[in-house]
Amino acid sequence: MEEEMRKRMREEIVRELNEQQQVMDEELYAIIDRKILEYGQEHFLPLKEKVELRCRLFDSFRRLGALQELVDDRHITEIMVNGADRVFVERNGSMELWGRTFDSQEQLEDTIQQIVSRVNRTVNVSRPIADARLSDGSRVHVVLPPIALDGPAVTIRKFPEPITMEKLLSYGSLTKESAEFLKAIVEAGYNIFVCGGTNSGKSTFLNALSSYIPKDERIVTIEDSAELKITQIKNLVRLETRGANGEGEGEITIGDLIKASLRMNPDRIIIGEVRGKEALDMISAMNTGHDGSLSTGHGNSPKDMLSRLETMVLMGADIPLPAVRSQIAAAIDILIHLGRLRDKSRRVLSIMEVSGYENGEIRLNPLYRFEEDYENVDSKKEDNKKRVQGRLNKVGDLQNTEKLKAAGVEL
Repeated sequence: MEEEMRKRMREEIVRELNEQQQVMDEELYAIIDRKILEYGQEHFLPLKEKVELRCRLFDSFRRLGALQELVDDRHITEIMVNGADRVFVERNGSMELWGRTFDSQEQLEDTIQQIVSRVNRTVNVSRPIADARLSDGSRVHVVLPPIALDGPAVTIRKFPEPITMEKLLSYGSLTKESAEFLKAIVEAGYNIFVCGGTNSGKSTFLNALSSYIPKDERIVTIEDSAELKITQIKNLVRLETRGANGEGEGEITIGDLIKASLRMNPDRIIIGEVRGKEALDMISAMNTGHDGSLSTGHGNSPKDMLSRLETMVLMGADIPLPAVRSQIAAAIDILIHLGRLRDKSRRVLSIMEVSGYENGEIRLNPLYRFEEDYENVDSKKEDNKKRVQGRLNKVGDLQNTEKLKAAGVEL
């Protein structure tokens, strides 16, 4: 009954708004209040339900409609919309079906257009796939029919609060010793590449790493959708890609932004993620004096990431494979591999030094490796059985210490 009432009220408000050219927020609230008062004369509505109804109606016009409640929930990290009648959420690491839905597919499509238009993106039948972001930095991916067979698919990756290295330490994602090591190599200007599978926490870890960058440096960040939250750097330039317009013109890619950033006199370049031929521009930037640059990419292991980088560089230029491997080995100093374990926790699984190119292969020197501890699992405690016990142990020493010496940084 309550849902039917809300739908009727919304339909009446839509008809009333169609007769007016522009309505401010205060005017919209006044219209909603009047409707609630009219319906309240016919049906008894407790004050709590009136307040909730007021918020939901306003959200459906000015914010994200049914999704706004989920966006505001700090415990939800992922929102997955599979058409108007199925919404899933990830809450505290567990997937669950949400109890509410959109009123119609048209309402969902209106919400999608509201999201993408705020960041100057376009999504329609001719361009059915789009990336966008919310005002709080949450990442949004949209796929429309006919590509999405069961209705518009929307995936929202939330970043409720900036995750610092201290919080990662408290979560057990890495050890104090490894964090101190990472702090030293970031300050000394080592080029670092963070890899891992989907939803392994690459962007979060990159953001935490960036807090170690000296405050007096000039930084340029390059992203598909701006997600990084670097607050300690005053001399910061944030760049974001742009898709082509309806005529197929005006596209600005990651590669274009990397080339542009080289003329901005940056001390470091931070690239949110490389997925294709822009890897060649990233490697070139790292090899042309921009020490301390950071980036991420999808890879199931450090070796797999290097293979993918080779493929991505070859997408950008016809270069002999030995030359590609030599350039990658010269550009990247440290590979950090992240993973999501069976208990849903995100951990640093390994830290590798790229120690050079020899006999046709890129050499890796293991520095830290996550090792599971089976002996200390307390079978009497259910929580301990479920949680993976282990530690990121030191297994080797850094061979290339020239940058540490040049920066006057000690391990």
